[in-house]
Amino acid sequence: MRLGLSLGYQTSWTTPADHLAMAQEADRLGYSVVWAAEAYGSDSPTMLAWIAGQTQSIDVGAAVMQIPARSPAMTAMTAATIDTLSGGRFRLGLGVSGPQVSEGWHGVRFGKPLGRTREYVDIVKMAIARKPVAYDGEHYTLPLPDGPGKALRLGFHPPREQIPIYLAAVGPKNLELAGEIADGWLAIFFAPDAAGEYLQHIERGRSAGGAGLTGFDVAPTVPVVIGDDIAAGADQIRPYAALYVGGMGSREQNFYNQLAVRMGYADAAKEVQDLYLDRKPRDAAAAIPQDFITRTSMVGPRARITERIREYAAAGVGTLSISPYVGDLESGIATLRTVAEAYEASGVAE
Repeated sequence: MRLGLSLGYQTSWTTPADHLAMAQEADRLGYSVVWAAEAYGSDSPTMLAWIAGQTQSIDVGAAVMQIPARSPAMTAMTAATIDTLSGGRFRLGLGVSGPQVSEGWHGVRFGKPLGRTREYVDIVKMAIARKPVAYDGEHYTLPLPDGPGKALRLGFHPPREQIPIYLAAVGPKNLELAGEIADGWLAIFFAPDAAGEYLQHIERGRSAGGAGLTGFDVAPTVPVVIGDDIAAGADQIRPYAALYVGGMGSREQNFYNQLAVRMGYADAAKEVQDLYLDRKPRDAAAAIPQDFITRTSMVGPRARITERIREYAAAGVGTLSISPYVGDLESGIATLRTVAEAYEASGVAE
C-alpha cells in the first residue's frame, strides 16, 4: 500500500500556494500521488498542471474531472497533455457528479449515468491511444452523421498510450462498472471493516473482463486529524461528513446519504439530511454518529494512526489518500510527516 494526498478544491479558507506547499512536502516524503478535485469552483486540471510543473516524482491525479463538464475528446486531450508535461505522472479520475451540479451548473441531463460513463471511458481510452475516434453509442456519436466531421486522432504523441483511469463510485452498480472498465476506484467514506461489501461489487466487474482484483487500485480519501483527544478530532470532521450525507443532493437523490444507510446509519442519515436541508448545518454536524467518523477516518495519536494504516492495508487498499483536517499550512505539513512516520512504522510499505 502507498500513501496519497487529497487536496480537494479551492475554498474560502485555502490558497493555491498552501496546496502547492503541501504537494511539494508530500513529494519530498515519498507519497505516491497528490489529488485535486473540482465541483463548481476551482477546476482540477489547472491545479494539477501547476503542481506537476513544481514537483519531481509524485503522481498528479484528478479526483475528479467531471464527466458532464467536458466532451470525452477534451478530457483525453487534457489528460494526454498533463501526462506529457509531467513526464508520465498523471492519473485520470472521472465521475458523473450529481444531478444538481450536472444539470444546474453544466446544463447536462443526469439520466443514465452508468451508460454515459461507459461510453465516455471508451472514447477517452480510444483517443489517448491515438486511434481514430469513431464511436456509435447511445449517448455519444463521433463523428456526427450527415456532416463534415471525420474520425480524427490525437495530434501528438504523449508518453503513454494508456493512462490509469479511476472512477469515483458509490453505489453497487457503479462499483461494478469501475471494476469492469477502470484501473482504480476513488472511494469516499471507506470503512475497512466493511471492505468486503464494497469489493464484492468491484470483483464482479473485474470478473466480467476476466480479471481479478490484482492490479486494481482501491484509493479511498480518508480524513485525518492527529491528536490525543479523539472526540475533538472527530468534531473537526463532522462538518464535512454532514455536508455530504446531508447536503450533497436532494431528499430524493443523495448518493452519500444512501451510502450511510447501507452502512447501517439509516436513522442518523435521515436526521442529518433533514437538519442540513432545513439550513441547520451545525445541528446536522452534531448528529453525525461518532462511530461513522471513527470508522471512515483516521483520528488520534500516531500509534493509533499506525494501527489504522494496517487496517486499511488489510482491507485491500492500494493507495491510502489522506485529507488533513487542519487550520493552517504548518499543521498540514506536520500531519503529512506524522502519517509518513506512522506508515513506515506500520510495515505495510510496498
